[in-house]
Amino acid sequence: MPNTPPSVANTLPTDGRPVMSVSELNREVKHLLEGSVPLLWIGGEISNFAAPSSGHWYFTLKDARAQVRCAMFRGRNRSVRFQPGNGREVLARARVSLYEGRGEFQLIIEHLEEAGFGALMRQLEMLKAKLQAEGLFDPERKKPLPYLPATIGIITSPTGAAVRDMIHVLGRRYPAARIELIPVAVQGQGAAQQIARAIALAGQLQRHDLLIVGRGGGSLEDLWAFNEEVVARALAACPIPTISAVGHETDTTIADLVADVRAPTPSAAAELASANAAALMEEVTSAGNRLHRAMTLQLRHLNQQVQLVGNRIRHPREQLQNRAQRLDHLEIQLRASIRQRLAHARQRLQQSERAFSLAHPAQRLAQESTALRQMDNRLQKAISRLLQHKRELSAHAAQLLHSVSPLGVLDRGYAIIQDEQQRVLRDARQVKPGQRIRARLAHGEFTAITDTVTDSAVHK
Repeated sequence: MPNTPPSVANTLPTDGRPVMSVSELNREVKHLLEGSVPLLWIGGEISNFAAPSSGHWYFTLKDARAQVRCAMFRGRNRSVRFQPGNGREVLARARVSLYEGRGEFQLIIEHLEEAGFGALMRQLEMLKAKLQAEGLFDPERKKPLPYLPATIGIITSPTGAAVRDMIHVLGRRYPAARIELIPVAVQGQGAAQQIARAIALAGQLQRHDLLIVGRGGGSLEDLWAFNEEVVARALAACPIPTISAVGHETDTTIADLVADVRAPTPSAAAELASANAAALMEEVTSAGNRLHRAMTLQLRHLNQQVQLVGNRIRHPREQLQNRAQRLDHLEIQLRASIRQRLAHARQRLQQSERAFSLAHPAQRLAQESTALRQMDNRLQKAISRLLQHKRELSAHAAQLLHSVSPLGVLDRGYAIIQDEQQRVLRDARQVKPGQRIRARLAHGEFTAITDTVTDSAVHK
């Protein structure tokens, strides 16, 4: 065994039993552990944390009764979003392994997160998926914000810095708006229920044109009330346009996704809800200047029209003379038109009288009677000719039929001979002496019994 260390070779038993080295044993145990235990989640407290220059992390996870060594290599720990340290409660996804060099059981950490944070994040992602499947995040259901809301409701804590910032921005940018604070708790036990009830009550009262729901920044736990399902459903059911202003720009809650508009900060929400007073004044001034220019141009145009109308105005006497001359001319035209229409009417009347005389009922009746008699004569002649032609055709057909009829042959002295089964006999060989036969003549028929049968072929 050339590959066996001398210390091992010297202790080999002489009876040939196989002996494993320590490294072989550790390797086999490692393979057994990694192949039999699947990837698992484990939670515990970090202790003995070490981060050498290699970038790998080594620590121990422990609970009240046991502990296990852990290793998290540099390629994996780069994605960890917090700085681990002794005493931190964590949740790890790991695979079971064995460090062969020392024969120590250990966990290879694939993913590491804070214990409380991880549970909250999983709960948050599950609720997001549920609400998104129901369509609560769809852009189509979002309501547009009013341009100039008369009354703005703010649902937030009355003591936080967020409400002061929003009131300050609204007062500076849009002092004409009426601001109503709806105080609620924004964190802690029961905060989500208070926020949801405030949103529902505002929707029922319909006193506000716009609602701002939010609070200042904080940790995930501080902002958790705005991740509750009851708040999301209250925002979705609210008939009033809503702005969600929760935390800082990097914070995104479920309320931000359900509300009609998401503001990165409470101050930004106040800016979205308000019109800029300076911009409005500038717009009003610009509109006033445009109106002044338009009115000036309109007055100038009207003045020109008045001057043109004044130039066309004449003395009433001249207008009366022109009107009198116009009336005389119209009277002359009217008289000529009446004479022309009367002449045309007389001509039409004469033409109608002539046409009426030609269409008198007595004259029309005489004409129709003559035409009717002529037609009757032609019809009688046509019927006579048709009957004569049909008679000739019938006689000719009867003559042809008689000429080809068997009865016509009988008239020339022939007879039809039949046996007792009424079969026509055409050959003497069909008849035997003493056989009863029937003969049909042109007039009547008789039966007979054959005496002698002569075959014409014999005589030939």
